[in-house]
Amino acid sequence: MRFHDRRNAGRALATQLMTYADQPGVVVLALPRGGVPVGYEVAMALHAPLDVFLVRKLGVPGQEELAMGAIASGGVRELNLDVVEMLAIPQSTIDQVAAVESKELARRERAYRDDLPPVDVRERVVILVDDGLATGASMRAALVTLRKKQPERLVAAVPVAPEMTCRELSALADEMICLETPEPFYGVGFWYDDFAPTSDDEVRELLRQAAERPAGPPQSYGELPGPHATI
Repeated sequence: MRFHDRRNAGRALATQLMTYADQPGVVVLALPRGGVPVGYEVAMALHAPLDVFLVRKLGVPGQEELAMGAIASGGVRELNLDVVEMLAIPQSTIDQVAAVESKELARRERAYRDDLPPVDVRERVVILVDDGLATGASMRAALVTLRKKQPERLVAAVPVAPEMTCRELSALADEMICLETPEPFYGVGFWYDDFAPTSDDEVRELLRQAAERPAGPPQSYGELPGPHATI
């Protein structure tokens, strides 16, 4: 089942998270940039605050869409060892790419939060949202980092991902929700009618709106996907 756009996907995802609505201590963290429109709709439906959690994919040089790992706020680095070993990627190359992505991660931290500190997730229910997963490298790095911050419960939720990726990540989360797990998968963007890049300005605007307006159920869910998979 295809989604119209990221916000449509977020409204669909919210329907599977309503047990967390109006619960004290719940916070929605979105992976920028594409996860923010999804996370915005989830946060509004659950009456929960929205923040971003910064992760940067480490793309293979010359094949940047192929993730050899990811880095997250706090200096966490997670490698996709299957890719690293298959392509015999040297440590020096990984370090070079990580250095570049670390600078971009720091820039986004400043740009999105205006130097405000990230939300304290200790003993809170954290719902981590993205617009979809392929290898899951970014989500894996985020989950590993957040687990160290001692949340009460860690939930990962995405509209679409390969079933194997969801199963692998379920070992890192207390709950893993994947609305759609199509086979063959093709790629995240294949399952969206509109998968245009999300801009920094859009991220900032959605965070501003989430902070300023009362959260509540979306006015219209529109056409939602059919049967879903909860891993």
